[in-house]
This record gives sequence, structure tokens and C-alpha cells, in this order.
Amino acid sequence: MANTLMHMVFGGRVKDPQGLEFEDLKAVDFVGIFPDYASAEKAWRGAAQRTVDDAQMKYVIVHLHKLLQPADIG
Repeated sequence: MANTLMHMVFGGRVKDPQGLEFEDLKAVDFVGIFPDYASAEKAWRGAAQRTVDDAQMKYVIVHLHKLLQPADIG
């Protein structure tokens, strides 16, 4: 059985569209945690598409499995 490679998707308003400094961490939109990159990417695309007209909104995918098992990173 393959290991689950968890991914988290969240987003919010950023101070600079080229950066990752969020304006208000209390207002971050938590989209969810997903068991694989494909489903996380689908959720990310949906969230990003809803806010496509707002350059200050940014959604990201975090590879939780890399944080939970840092020794496994090659």
C-alpha cells in the first residue's frame, strides 16, 4: 500500500502578489487537506479561479508529507 502524500491548500490576501506574506492570518481561507497532489491541484485551481480578478489573492499548495517526514526528502 502506497503512503498517503498529504497536501494542504489555503490562500488569502497577500501584501505583494509576487510574495507569500499574507495580510491577515486570521482571514486565511483554508480549502482543505488532500491525499494526493492531483486532488490538491484541482482544489487549488477552483479556489484560485474564484478570485482570479483580485491580484492580491493567492492560493498555495503545501506538501505536508515533506514536513511530516523530512528525512524522506531526497
